[in-house]
Amino acid sequence: MQDVIKLDLADLAIAIGLMAIAVGLSAWEKLGLEFNFLVATGRTILQLVVLGYVLDFIFAVNNVWAVLAIVVIMLTITAIVSRNRISQKLPRLLPWVWGSIFVSTALTVLYSIFLIIQPERWYEPRYLIPLAGVVLGNAMNAAAIAGERLVNTINSSHLEIETHLSLGATPEQAISQYRKEAIRAGVLPTLNQMMLIGMVALPGITTGQLLAGATPPDAVSYEILLMFMVAFANLLTTILITRGLCRQFFNSTAQLIR
Repeated sequence: MQDVIKLDLADLAIAIGLMAIAVGLSAWEKLGLEFNFLVATGRTILQLVVLGYVLDFIFAVNNVWAVLAIVVIMLTITAIVSRNRISQKLPRLLPWVWGSIFVSTALTVLYSIFLIIQPERWYEPRYLIPLAGVVLGNAMNAAAIAGERLVNTINSSHLEIETHLSLGATPEQAISQYRKEAIRAGVLPTLNQMMLIGMVALPGITTGQLLAGATPPDAVSYEILLMFMVAFANLLTTILITRGLCRQFFNSTAQLIR
């Protein structure tokens, strides 16, 4: 395995030149995205530099509570972002989103660590944090897509839902089709990615491992594991999210809340 070519500050300064060119192109085409590019560039640098130092500390300490603390922070941010994208009007949505993503991520990551990777310590930060980060990021998108789809569909289908209820359907039966469609919408991007992975472009995790010096077979093996983890976690997350959302739209007497 070859030594990793490290990037120094001069290299990163040159890399910023790409964003400077992007700002120039935006101005040239009068897109109005110059400020967005500048803010995105600044936030990317700040957030990743802070993350680098935090993870460096966590890796050095290698303490179970420190590792779990950073994972819980990541989980909480993920839940807040997902809730905001789904709806900020529904009460008690954040705890359900947090719990749904926690359950799916915990089951997926612990299954992979205990049964597949089997490191010396289950909380080894070099495994637990990256795996949790990948699963959380994808679960966030799946939850947001499925949740937003279900909320919008229910809000625009009150008459149809009330018709089903008046004919004796339960709340679960009245919106069953909407829920299935929302789950499919949340999971389909992952399935589409799995159908074409490795054929169109190198996946991000594989690229990162190759740059870090891993052999192609090792890099591909971890990519396979991660894709299976993401697919399972996304499905479980969307199932739990949509089930919780269904309860938000009906009162104790099974009446639709407007």
